[in-house]
Amino acid sequence: MDKDAIIKTAHAMADAARAVILPHFRTLDLSAENKSLAGFDPVTAADRAAERAMIKVLQKQRPDDAILGEEFGEHQGTSGLTWVLDPVDGTRAFLSGTPTWGTLIALRDQSGPIYGLIDQPYIGERFEGGLGLSRMTGPQGTRALHARGDRPLAQAILFSTFPEVGTPDESAAFGRVTQAVQLVRYGMDCYAYALLAAGQIDLVIEAGLQAYDIQAPIAVIEAAGGIVTDWQGGPAHDGGRVLAAAGRAQHAAALRLLADV
Repeated sequence: MDKDAIIKTAHAMADAARAVILPHFRTLDLSAENKSLAGFDPVTAADRAAERAMIKVLQKQRPDDAILGEEFGEHQGTSGLTWVLDPVDGTRAFLSGTPTWGTLIALRDQSGPIYGLIDQPYIGERFEGGLGLSRMTGPQGTRALHARGDRPLAQAILFSTFPEVGTPDESAAFGRVTQAVQLVRYGMDCYAYALLAAGQIDLVIEAGLQAYDIQAPIAVIEAAGGIVTDWQGGPAHDGGRVLAAAGRAQHAAALRLLADV
């Protein structure tokens, strides 16, 4: 495995996605289609253009790798490696003009994600982890990523995208955690996971995720010393219920409140 080539390819994809996404952000004529019959699951021209741009990079630089993308599905490969792409994670935030969306790029093998990148084009921040790296770049330069480590749940900061987490039973379990922590904030999408890896917060709890929502955050957070599992403490690579924690103490305490769902 050529680690340098993989990292170079990931950054080329993130750069390509930035170039096509930013002209759409905070424009007055931005519109969205609804992909869901049961609610509002928007997709914009930026989502599709960014995924096409990333696929084009892969076809040129790593044509033997497989691809799993949110917008255009699966492309078969022969290398045993799969790139997992979410061009705009947080399309609702994107539509609203808030800079908490991001581009997610992960590389996985049969064991799960081995490298991940979370890119926020508007702020100019990029978080990456895996293959020996754990770092972020942004307006203040480059620095290493370190999760907070252990602290009591009563001192923890918890993020989630929606106050209504999953089914009624899942929402009740999530509510037990919200009552035990110091602070709860909502609506951060993938940026919440980046902040956990950067040492700013303690927990992210969500349900109903897809593989492309979580594989890049898993790689970034684990490289920074954090933990990502499902609500029973097992792998979260395929999405579903996700518990990300900055330390074992927060993880174990939250897991006790979630695991009986």
